[in-house]
Amino acid sequence: MKVGLLIDDSLDRPDGVQQHVLTLGAWLTEQGHEVHYLTSTTARTDLPRLHSLGRNLRLRFNGNRLGTPLPARRAEVRALHAAVGFDVLHVNMPYSPFLAGRVIAAAPASTAVVGTFHILPWSALTRIGTRLLGLLQRRQLRRFGRVIAVSEPARAFAASALGVDPVVIGNPVDVGRFAAARPAPEDVAARSGPVRVVFLGRLVERKGAGELLRALAHARTLPAHDPASLADTRLDVVVAGTGPLEQTLRTYVTEHGLADEVSFPGYVAEEDKAALLASADVVALPSTGGESFGISVVEALAACPGIVLAGDNPGYRTVMAGLEDQLVDATDTPTFARVLGRAVTDRDLRLAAAERQLPQALSFDVGTVGRQVVDVYAAAQAAQAPPTLTA
Repeated sequence: MKVGLLIDDSLDRPDGVQQHVLTLGAWLTEQGHEVHYLTSTTARTDLPRLHSLGRNLRLRFNGNRLGTPLPARRAEVRALHAAVGFDVLHVNMPYSPFLAGRVIAAAPASTAVVGTFHILPWSALTRIGTRLLGLLQRRQLRRFGRVIAVSEPARAFAASALGVDPVVIGNPVDVGRFAAARPAPEDVAARSGPVRVVFLGRLVERKGAGELLRALAHARTLPAHDPASLADTRLDVVVAGTGPLEQTLRTYVTEHGLADEVSFPGYVAEEDKAALLASADVVALPSTGGESFGISVVEALAACPGIVLAGDNPGYRTVMAGLEDQLVDATDTPTFARVLGRAVTDRDLRLAAAERQLPQALSFDVGTVGRQVVDVYAAAQAAQAPPTLTA
């Protein structure tokens, strides 16, 4: 098939939707499909068949940074359709009427249109904005042969906000790449030195780095006889990532006497993420909300040879099915501190968790998810095809 993966934003950053597009695109290409990437301004040069169709403006939406595109040139969009002849146009949703909307409008009847809906609102503004967008696009949404949602909570929101009926298929993750970095159990058992706790994500409010540091400080205050106490435990806490809260977090660490055990390495390149997660005894991803899925959680489940603690929000709960005892309400500092303390001090607990985590991660491997997506493409194409005339 000739597949157009359409995203209103740039592909220059490894955010969640970008990871979805790049991981799925690479797998489709490996399966022999001809994949085209349709984006707003993208500077990278390593992707074949990349079409930058418009400039974008930077803004914040649903607690994330993203780009919103300026209008794509209609003549350029029509010429692209004529030159390629897409079998499937796969649109990442919600989408802008200025770029994706124009590409959809220009698609010939022979092109099947499929969508993947990604978001779960973190704020009332996001919820209202998405519903208004759905009202404006209601007629064009009828052009979609099939819609995918990345989780059940995202499906429910897409159905109410846009009036569509999605099928649930999780985000594709290259689980093999992360699992390959995981050390052998005997090597983990032989580790000595401080217990390593890793946070990896944007340093913004909803991702929970602040909650992790507050839980750490609280666990340090528990009496030494308490099983969850970290009063006498050697720790190496890595808060990896960048964002507007970095200086606030650094100040908190200094003021609470944590500077000797907490480090801020900054931005972690995509190719270095697996090694960092594999070095952890505990990975803590205590997001407080606004998550429709949890690509970062799947990556941690695959790579971490210890235990993964994740925020108890609807998107992460989807990914952590069967591992609910590892979910935490990060806003409840005393309870989070006890969960964190037990994870740090109990090696057997960590090793038992690691055995359960990899099979869960594999259910979201790109090979499994990719085949499900291709089935959706086939269904959309079948629905798009004109009826066969019989004598």
